[in-house]
Amino acid sequence: MSVATGVILSSCLSVKVFKVLLSIVSITNFELAILLLISNFVMSEETFTNTNQTSFESERSLKEFLKWRFTRKQPERIQIETSDDWKQLEQESKYYAVWVGHSTYLLNNGDLTILTDPVFSKRASPFSIAGPRRLISPSISLQELPSIDVITVSHNHYDHLDIKSLKSLHKLNPDALFLVPKGDKKLLIKSGIENVEEFLWWEEMEINNTKFTFTPVQHWSARGLRDRNKSLWGGWFMKSADISIYHAGDTGYSADFKETRSRLGSPDFAMIPIGGYDPRWFMSYHHVKPSESIQISQDLGASNSVGMHWGTFILTDEDILEPEKLIEQELKRLDLSKDYFRTPKPGELLHLPVN
Repeated sequence: MSVATGVILSSCLSVKVFKVLLSIVSITNFELAILLLISNFVMSEETFTNTNQTSFESERSLKEFLKWRFTRKQPERIQIETSDDWKQLEQESKYYAVWVGHSTYLLNNGDLTILTDPVFSKRASPFSIAGPRRLISPSISLQELPSIDVITVSHNHYDHLDIKSLKSLHKLNPDALFLVPKGDKKLLIKSGIENVEEFLWWEEMEINNTKFTFTPVQHWSARGLRDRNKSLWGGWFMKSADISIYHAGDTGYSADFKETRSRLGSPDFAMIPIGGYDPRWFMSYHHVKPSESIQISQDLGASNSVGMHWGTFILTDEDILEPEKLIEQELKRLDLSKDYFRTPKPGELLHLPVN
């Protein structure tokens, strides 16, 4: 079945049947998500747009998707180097960050232990037998994690909101609080997760001595045929007396980061996506390239930044190792220290800068 045939069939088949059909064709889950978004083949009115009042489907056409789909190259499946530094952690350890993989970071800010965009499944997909398959295992398994206080989710794409992982985390940490964008709470409640709070942009919540603020980024949302932009997307600003931390989620370059700095101040530590950007003519609206990642760090006024959203799944066309190389090149071009924007190994133990 071709993608075009899938578009036609989707208008007359049930969601369940359509998913089954797509599970047996040669199309990745990421491509499917984009296809669902831009084709407008399901009667779904938008609920949310970006701060500049644009949306992904207004910037990209079905024709462009098909051009990418049938001309794209598949990068070679290689594994990035990992570390077992995290094994030095003890339950009482504080002020650290560990990249688990993709957009998942394990954090402790001295007040809370936090997990961002937890994805521990083998695939970033609604299917167990289809969709992007991990290149590397999570650097820390679910069972090896310390007790988690707060779990943040940036948006509902399958490589960021993995229900299977969230259910496991809820079982292991029954008192943990889940913070999600507006529109996603019902998905977690349906899965038996009750400790959930959802947020619009700039809404905030204080947990212990840490204030969590949901901030705008330039992206979109969809998990199926009828929920295009029905839930929000964003980043998380986590501020305590000792340290400010920022997780950008998934984003294209926009003025949102200067606005975040204006409203909330500059983070001491920022996690910013660096992969998922090629080809630029199709991906630029919703995925930054490495030079833009560094620009976001500068817009935020971040003291230290680290990369994420690379080296874990093949979602786009760039070579697996290219994001790290381009970060190094851009830092050199800008005469910035390598420590200003790091690309840590999964599992590497990072000590957070404390005020």
